[in-house]
Amino acid sequence: MPRDDGGRDLMEPETARARSWPCLRQFCVFLENRVGRLNGLLKDLESIDVRVLAISIVDSVDCANVRLIFNQTDRAREKLELANYLFSEADVVGVELDDGDKPLSAVCTALLKAELNIHHVAMLRYRNQGKSAAALYVDDVDLALRALEDAGMRIVTEGDLVDQDEYL
Repeated sequence: MPRDDGGRDLMEPETARARSWPCLRQFCVFLENRVGRLNGLLKDLESIDVRVLAISIVDSVDCANVRLIFNQTDRAREKLELANYLFSEADVVGVELDDGDKPLSAVCTALLKAELNIHHVAMLRYRNQGKSAAALYVDDVDLALRALEDAGMRIVTEGDLVDQDEYL
């Protein structure tokens, strides 16, 4: 097989995720709206190697969609698959919040300048040197990343969540 100067196989495609993808993964798990289903989901997922860092629930009479962000994305996906949960995945943008008076307003202003819609936000159970973070589901991930970085904000990556030890 042909190889480049770095020894990589030229026939193997390189995916965005293999290049230290700057986004977080959000899982949306479909559950029946019955007593104990959320408890069962969390018992199946939470363990020494998987922590739930954000959760939100969209509820109806018959079903619930549980949005989750984990510190170990691949391990969480494996656990969801092994337990036969119905779920989907989406990229969300993680951003560290400033210590100022209006950190969420600053994030919204940066995205407004880029004319981006925010569909939903989850606060992350995460701290880095005393700073918290939020995960945002937006119209255009690449544009949001550029807008936030241009505004001087630090992007939170999956690697940050794995390495972080200051969970709230």
